[in-house]
Amino acid sequence: MEYVNLGRSGLKVSRLCLGCMSYGAPGNTAQPWSLGEDDSRPFFRRAFEAGINFFDTADVYSLGASEVLTGKLVRELMPRHQAVIATKVFNATTTDPGPNDTGLSRKHIMDAIDASLGRLGTDYVDLFIIHRFDRHTPIEETMEALHDTVKGGKVRYIGASTMYAHQFASMQHTAQINGWTRFVSMQNLYNMVWREEERDMNDFCQQTGVGLTPWAPLAGGFLATDWRKTRNQHSERARSGNSYSTKTYGTPEDYRVFDALSAVSERLGVPAAQIALAWLLNRPGVSAPIIGATKLAQLEDALAAPELHLSAADQQLLSDAYTPNRQLGMLR
Repeated sequence: MEYVNLGRSGLKVSRLCLGCMSYGAPGNTAQPWSLGEDDSRPFFRRAFEAGINFFDTADVYSLGASEVLTGKLVRELMPRHQAVIATKVFNATTTDPGPNDTGLSRKHIMDAIDASLGRLGTDYVDLFIIHRFDRHTPIEETMEALHDTVKGGKVRYIGASTMYAHQFASMQHTAQINGWTRFVSMQNLYNMVWREEERDMNDFCQQTGVGLTPWAPLAGGFLATDWRKTRNQHSERARSGNSYSTKTYGTPEDYRVFDALSAVSERLGVPAAQIALAWLLNRPGVSAPIIGATKLAQLEDALAAPELHLSAADQQLLSDAYTPNRQLGMLR
């Protein structure tokens, strides 16, 4: 496994990050398709064996159960100082939230980090990520509160996820002029069928030394399986009816990309998922895509991707199949 610096920070992470949304509490209202402890353990063990040191969860995943499971299984595998654990703040972790149980106010950030540390069973989080942009809280309040979590020893680095580039730039500027901690990573929606981030966000991050850790690198499975053949019955998550991906992907433009991917996959004799992930790993600024898996074969495909060499011609063929897309993954 190769390790790279996360952006211009000194933090070294594996080229792949194990996304832990799939591991938590089966049957919960947030992610009813998630795996429980016994079923999750083989995924963490295989990731560890392959050299992954980067694990991404969030307080909202399975309403906190994912953090509990992630913390427990990571502790089983490695000393705490060898792991890079990321979690997120913004959403409520209860089905009956109060008025201060969401967003990026100082109160919620301070309450959330303490709750996350308790669930993870650790004294600090390596990467504390704001899950979304908060339009209802002053940027100054949010950035100072995040800075205080770092100076208080509860957080090592901070990151952000899913917002407009101008919002992210404003937050970074606010931190800079006040001498507060700045974000070292951006976890945005970025894959072969959603490349609109290349227009502004990715370019800004590259220019300012922020590492990209894309979520949904396989577009929720769209880039791994021909949904025209499965009729959206390709996964437990899709069958549950609680799938962002099946409501998002599947336009003629998306299938144009998938068909190009399938052609390269057939010619090389390599699974489409491996090729799609290898393509993403070669995009400028990408540090570590967030990979999710509920089957060990899915994890094995992901682990093989960093070793897959795509020719310049194949990368260009795949890139040329894309046409500008509609807005996805944004809060209006």
